Amino acid sequence: MEPLEPMAHARPAQGARPRARDLGLDFGRGSTGPLNAITDVPGVRVGHTTVRRPPDVHSGVTAVVPDGVGPHAPLPAGVFTGNGYGKLIGTTQVTELGALETPVLLTSTLSAFRVADALVGWMLEQPGCGEVRSLNPVVGECNDGFLSDIRARPVHEEHVRAALDGASGGPVAEGCVGAGTGTGALGFKAGIGTASRTPQLAGKPYTAGALVQANFGGTLRVLGRCVTPRSLGPTGDPSPAAETGSCVIVVATDAPVDARQLTRVARRAVFALARTGAAYSHGSGDYAVAFGTRPAAVPVADDELGPLFEAVLDAVEEAVLNSLLAATTTTGFGGHTLPALPADRLLDVLRDPAASPRLRG
Repeated sequence: MEPLEPMAHARPAQGARPRARDLGLDFGRGSTGPLNAITDVPGVRVGHTTVRRPPDVHSGVTAVVPDGVGPHAPLPAGVFTGNGYGKLIGTTQVTELGALETPVLLTSTLSAFRVADALVGWMLEQPGCGEVRSLNPVVGECNDGFLSDIRARPVHEEHVRAALDGASGGPVAEGCVGAGTGTGALGFKAGIGTASRTPQLAGKPYTAGALVQANFGGTLRVLGRCVTPRSLGPTGDPSPAAETGSCVIVVATDAPVDARQLTRVARRAVFALARTGAAYSHGSGDYAVAFGTRPAAVPVADDELGPLFEAVLDAVEEAVLNSLLAATTTTGFGGHTLPALPADRLLDVLRDPAASPRLRG
């Protein structure tokens, strides 16, 4: 068998497919950060390793890396489980202590445990961790078994380390990269998506960014319109059943918020999936991890949180659509195919006279 070679994706490739805003699609009233990505939050980096062996393996790992995070420098964090059919490793300690000790990694279901072990090994080598005897890795997963040989467990330690060591600021590659290489959502090929907003809290500007690993069932809704593969033209195989879906969301913010407030933020991130048409089915693992990058800050009053909640709702909705628009049609394990969401046909549907007026142009 050929070795699985990691392909690092720190930035979008030239000629990348359009994002939602490139098509004139606006979500909410708030402004985006300069990159419209989770990396707009200062000190947050993203790394991907894509693991492919066509036609059977389409998988990988994605790392969201806050600068300096560790067991001696934890960040305030909260977790929300919309539906718990999944593996979000480390969630109980985050819930109990409200603290994030490691980067947040995303991968394929059966690779999650290897990824967690590799994350622990990497963390123990970081400065200040020479005497660490307890560590809580946070790893989420989605089932990419429709397009990838999930039983092969193709994500190994070297892939995890490549994603962590290669994590960078700047633009974030989306679609069929990293943990999103083999995932699909709402009847289409999906993957990794990201977006950001710049809400004002108590009269001061902050940034909130979201990154999604989209792999959930339901019927896609864009600006209130239902969009199915059939409505956009001929497609390949029927999509995987909604029972096999999941979505893991990572939210970062530089707003002065504590762990309790971040748990409230995480709830809004999962709520936002409903805007996109999520089915929240029995077999769907719908999770959000939210962390703040200012652990020593005095938290803003609860009655000032409204703009942050709205920002997260809008950013997650846009990140899901970006994950779909960036992805490309993929044929994988067993000959299964998931079609890309065609941007031109999507615009045709939205420009119908009954379409939402939020489409520009």
